Amino acid sequence: MNKLPNKFNTNAVRAGINMTEEGEHSEAMFLTSSFVFENAQQASDRFKNVEKGNVYSRFTNPTVRVFEERLASLEEAEQCVATSSGMSAILSLFMSLCQPGDHIVVSRSIFGTTVQLFNNILKRWGIDISYVDLKEDLEWKAAITNKTKFFFVETPSNPLTELCNIKDLASIAHEANIKLVVDNCFCTPALQKPLLHGADIIIHSATKYLDGQGRCLGGAVLGSKEDMTEVYGFLRTAGPTLSAFNAWVFTKSLETLNIRMQAHSSNAMLLATWLEKQKKVTKVYYPGLESHPQYSLANTQQSSPGGVLSFEVKGGMSEAWSLIDSTKLLSITANLGDVKTTITHPTSTTHSRLSDQERIEVGINDNLVRIAVGLEDIDDIIGDLNYLLK
Repeated sequence: MNKLPNKFNTNAVRAGINMTEEGEHSEAMFLTSSFVFENAQQASDRFKNVEKGNVYSRFTNPTVRVFEERLASLEEAEQCVATSSGMSAILSLFMSLCQPGDHIVVSRSIFGTTVQLFNNILKRWGIDISYVDLKEDLEWKAAITNKTKFFFVETPSNPLTELCNIKDLASIAHEANIKLVVDNCFCTPALQKPLLHGADIIIHSATKYLDGQGRCLGGAVLGSKEDMTEVYGFLRTAGPTLSAFNAWVFTKSLETLNIRMQAHSSNAMLLATWLEKQKKVTKVYYPGLESHPQYSLANTQQSSPGGVLSFEVKGGMSEAWSLIDSTKLLSITANLGDVKTTITHPTSTTHSRLSDQERIEVGINDNLVRIAVGLEDIDDIIGDLNYLLK
């Protein structure tokens, strides 16, 4: 592949392409489990990594490699390791770079299933977990021990769109020889590049905006070659591998990532502004609003506010469910990052496995509704929320 200029849209369309002898213009899809060697010596050299080349699609596949190289170019990371889902990306990272006795400090404001992974799986393998307020630097500092190896955050968080100052948190981490991991799912590299603000490792659920149309599961871990070599080794052995077909879908989706993310942000901003004016809405959580407590940080750390917002309706769970059930256009599903607008009730879906106390600690109330704003006409999205107008 020819060296490309470091321009986002160009890399989104052309990075990682290695044309075969067939001369295809669109990226090829290699749907094969294994690869044939010229002779026994080459087979041996490939297995020993003496010779670079494809061996077995669990850990070497040209289609997956195109996606990895393209996403790495967009995040400006040295290397990307693609995985079968966003959750497997998180699991692969910590299973490969942690050992029993290590300590991870985690933001309380994270996806409910990620909490379950930390509490019910990583703790079982002797990894200690502490939770702190995403926004409070002093809590992060106080949680550090001589065993702390990682900080882990989502910014913006799910579902309340809270932010951390990546640069400041990275400084705290690096002073103590700790690595900062940022889940960049809500923003993608189109709106935010955590590595440029000091983060060490990025996590993605490619299932969300990287795909953008709700078709495939996938994930990715990005960072230095040194760290990703360890993650790749875990993936080669344990096998939470991204399929070639899904990788091809994600690769094609990256071509329109920037355009889509700008459109999601534009629609979300219009919807958030409208929601703030509704009498049945008591609070709106969206980084693009001046009412958001971290509005200034969002303007400096992100190029746009993103496509996800949450809001509280007057009442409780009954009123939140009534609003959701009254919609006809919006899709009632917990997924996000789709061209179709999705709506969900976090307390009873994405964060339902948290205890009542855990939800209270992170501010997820029974009357909270989350919307991932799609690319429909904004008037139609607003019109579908007519429950709020009654």
